[in-house]
Amino acid sequence: MAMRLGLGVPLAVAFAAAGLLIAQKGAISPDTRKEILRYQLSTIRADNIISTLPLMTKFFMAQPQAVLTKWATMTPDGMIASLEKNAQTMAILKSNHLTAKDYVIGVPALRMSVWRAEGVPESAKVFASPANLAFAKANLAQLKPKWEAVDGAPRP
Repeated sequence: MAMRLGLGVPLAVAFAAAGLLIAQKGAISPDTRKEILRYQLSTIRADNIISTLPLMTKFFMAQPQAVLTKWATMTPDGMIASLEKNAQTMAILKSNHLTAKDYVIGVPALRMSVWRAEGVPESAKVFASPANLAFAKANLAQLKPKWEAVDGAPRP
């Protein structure tokens, strides 16, 4: 059951709009899975993703419900294209040294890597590349508290 905000906007839809629930929206396409597995995490990238989440969430929470609903049905490529067309989202991303693709693909890559490092079993919806899993395991003590402070997705 999705958490709700005061205006009746499902929180899960808001996070999906921000590119946060690719892995939880249903079946992940083979192309999206490949992109997530190819995404290479580093301490700098993880920190940039984590610092961007609250800003992007605030942006999306200010959007009308119709926009959030549309985002919830977009493909990752559609999300990337939409972010790239929006001056405000690009300013947020650029100020945190991220591209639209870094955000849309990097968020689920980081989330799933942290989950796997915590012991969540691999599944069709939770997976990580060997390199990202090793990174998350090696840095879990630093990543976990930062990630939990900003992530709104329910753990599988």
